[in-house]
Amino acid sequence: MSPQKKVLIVDDSALVRQTLADIISAHPRLRVCATANDPFQAAERMRKEVPDVIVLDVEMPRMDGITFLKRLMAQRPIPVVICSTLVGDSSATHLAALEAGAVEIIQKPNLSTRRFLEDSSIRIQDAVLAASHAHLSRRRVIPNEEKRNADAVLPQAAPRRAMLQTTHKVIAIGASTGGTEALRRVLQAMPRTAPPIVIVQHMPEAFTSGFARRLDEQCEITVTEAKTGDSVLPGHALIAPGSSHMLLTRSGANYRVEVRDGPLVNRHRPSVDVLFRSVSCVAGANAVGVILTGMGDDGARGLKEMRDSGARTLGQNEASCVVYGMPAEAQRMGAVEEEVDLDDIAARILRLCV
Repeated sequence: MSPQKKVLIVDDSALVRQTLADIISAHPRLRVCATANDPFQAAERMRKEVPDVIVLDVEMPRMDGITFLKRLMAQRPIPVVICSTLVGDSSATHLAALEAGAVEIIQKPNLSTRRFLEDSSIRIQDAVLAASHAHLSRRRVIPNEEKRNADAVLPQAAPRRAMLQTTHKVIAIGASTGGTEALRRVLQAMPRTAPPIVIVQHMPEAFTSGFARRLDEQCEITVTEAKTGDSVLPGHALIAPGSSHMLLTRSGANYRVEVRDGPLVNRHRPSVDVLFRSVSCVAGANAVGVILTGMGDDGARGLKEMRDSGARTLGQNEASCVVYGMPAEAQRMGAVEEEVDLDDIAARILRLCV
């Protein structure tokens, strides 16, 4: 049996520290090695025993969690799961935490925090365990539900021959844990003439619009949060809104997207499997599918369906993943035609679209 992963909890609330400690300690592969009420006390605890994962609040006395996270990533990278009440400009706080290096973020409410944490115990345990396997480098200064597949949203169907006759290319990308940074690096390398891109990034509903705006400011291509009826155009990337599935559709000679509600698929909404399945049916061999860093297996089956329909498929390699979960499962299923380092993915996509 593998040794237990050591977890440090940093939160200024004694109640939250105790509740998180009870939840994390209940998992046989996790051990709470220490708790701290602020980053300064956390630093003292770390001198005695270095944790494998830190569960970190944002709003704390003496030093806020984002500042501590940035210093940690610059000096001694340790996987961090942010567990915080995000208020006010919450979208900016969420993105700031991800950009600073947080592996995962769990939003806790202002009220009934203990009950929320207890109800989310499986999600918390999963996030901490996945974070413990994250690959980090120094940086410069959902409740458990029945697991459903894409059939719950879009029944599998063979690609229609007429749709394969178009020469219009489309790129479909799926990502989860670590994906915000991975997507930024891929999209920043895309020229204005790049083929259209549709993206699912596992992210809460409140944050996808802000994430899209941030990418739009940083990239040559236009990046927006998708809405039903949006055209899929060259030089544009559409990101599925949090809490809704996104499907590629066809209107005459043009690609569009449909945003729809539906059950969680592989514990996620939006689901990468749902997007990839729609792309396999609508675009067939004219698509390129890419699966990036993330925990779990969402997207693996959909990418296999894309490859079976003639699409070219890429997976991020283990060395450049924060969490080599989704790409690993896709590779195991035979869905990945080629594994590529993150820094080479954009160039490889563009070559496959020629």
